[in-house]
Amino acid sequence: MGRTFYIWTRDLHLYIGLALSPLVLLFAFSVILLDHPSIPLGGSAAVRKTSMTVHIPENLEHVEGMARAQALQQIMRQVGVTGEIGYINYNATRHRMVAPVFRPGSETTLDVNLDTHIANVEENNTGILAALIYLHKSPGPHNANIRGNWVYTRAWRWLADASAYLIFFISASGIYLWWILRAERKIGLLLIGAGALSLMGVIYAVAL
Repeated sequence: MGRTFYIWTRDLHLYIGLALSPLVLLFAFSVILLDHPSIPLGGSAAVRKTSMTVHIPENLEHVEGMARAQALQQIMRQVGVTGEIGYINYNATRHRMVAPVFRPGSETTLDVNLDTHIANVEENNTGILAALIYLHKSPGPHNANIRGNWVYTRAWRWLADASAYLIFFISASGIYLWWILRAERKIGLLLIGAGALSLMGVIYAVAL
């Protein structure tokens, strides 16, 4: 039983680690981009500007949160815009509703005049590096009442959650495998101690 458990743990540790490696590399590289904002991200000027008359859902002004996001998506479908609504800015005085819509590599601004029923769309290409940063921060805790209004954002959330749980497994199984290999215990203890001290130092610095 012990030998079988060891072999299964070793193999799962290896293969799950290999499967997760592209995501871990993506998160690691995007952290470098976040830590060094001076790195040029590329992107370009507006790639699409359109204006068209649209049908305004009757409940658009009177609902909040996810219900408003879903109502606004009816307008987005009319103008051919897809993506995650970042936030919704409603100006009741001017009867205008503005929302940025994000996809990895692009940002679209939707500006709807509720009186004239005119929707203005401006789409910008933000580039592949900005897309990596977006994926790193998405879906995120901000505007939680509307977050995940795009199906692919929800899918990405599930994938990120699954990756985090599997990284927990990789860490736990790595400690188990290290403990089984007695010849590696001393160096392993030194490395665990160094990691713990580094973590405590970071926590101390942030707490100050």
